[in-house]
Amino acid sequence: MGYKHLTFEKDSLFLVTGGAGFIGSNLCEALLNMGYKVRCLDDLSTGKQANVDMFLSNPNYEFIKGDIKDFDTCLKACEGATYVLNQAAWGSVPRSLEMPLFYCKNNIEGTLNMLEAARQKGVKKFVYASSSSVYGDEPNLPKREGREGNLLSPYALTKRCDEEWAKLYTMHYGLDTYGLRYFNVFGRRQDPNGAYAAVIPKFIKQLLNNEQPTINGDGKQSRDFTYVENVIEANLKCCAAPSSSAGEAFNIAYGGREYLIDIYNTLTKALGKDIQPNFGPDRKGDIKHSNADISKAKNLIGYDPEYDFSKGLNEAIKWYKENL
Repeated sequence: MGYKHLTFEKDSLFLVTGGAGFIGSNLCEALLNMGYKVRCLDDLSTGKQANVDMFLSNPNYEFIKGDIKDFDTCLKACEGATYVLNQAAWGSVPRSLEMPLFYCKNNIEGTLNMLEAARQKGVKKFVYASSSSVYGDEPNLPKREGREGNLLSPYALTKRCDEEWAKLYTMHYGLDTYGLRYFNVFGRRQDPNGAYAAVIPKFIKQLLNNEQPTINGDGKQSRDFTYVENVIEANLKCCAAPSSSAGEAFNIAYGGREYLIDIYNTLTKALGKDIQPNFGPDRKGDIKHSNADISKAKNLIGYDPEYDFSKGLNEAIKWYKENL
């Protein structure tokens, strides 16, 4: 269970792109706590300096302010790196519908820059963030790798392209790549602000401030919400995985299913609030239900998630109460 028992070569250097973001900063923190060297690359367009300020005094930590759209920056960042954990991307399905060109440059070309830089610099393993959005309109639950539908947003398309490029880099260039299809990750340091904020931190913040949250749609949509510790485990298990598992993409979730309205009611209870939600229109490009089959990740990379939804939610609530 978990990842704290994993060991890597003592002088391993982990490059975390998007390392000042929500998932990236949690990866940096976990690796530094395990005693490894960490280089964080972030252009701070969506990541926050405040997420990584606490690491600045750690001699094992290095920060590069730079953009994955710039190939020379990617080469510099990959210099001497043993493992790359590529989290740098712009998220949000609705925002991608408004900015398709930017998403192509940032999420596809940026990832390709990182793949090529990792290849040129002899990186051992390249682990990258994909997304459950690649399943598109495929109606069957649970979602299973190899059974994808029509893509519903530019964001989903960028992640699908990343998977195909990564597969080619394993096939033709011998770079061990591992794609992680994240399912609705939540937890500490996830930003509750802005129009595209994720639902759990947004609800928590609004309820703590005695504001009335808006639920998009009828609240009967379901998601496989995944606590961030499970995602850290998946990234590090890929770094320890055999090369025979490379070139693949894996569902990273807990394998459960929570309805939005139930989560809302759980939060009001946990926070001692009696506030009825407002119901708004469905979000464009969103899927109605999402639930993951995680057996492939269990079998090929030894993924064994420790945090179910309620355990993760309790941790998240505690963190937001202390930090908002």
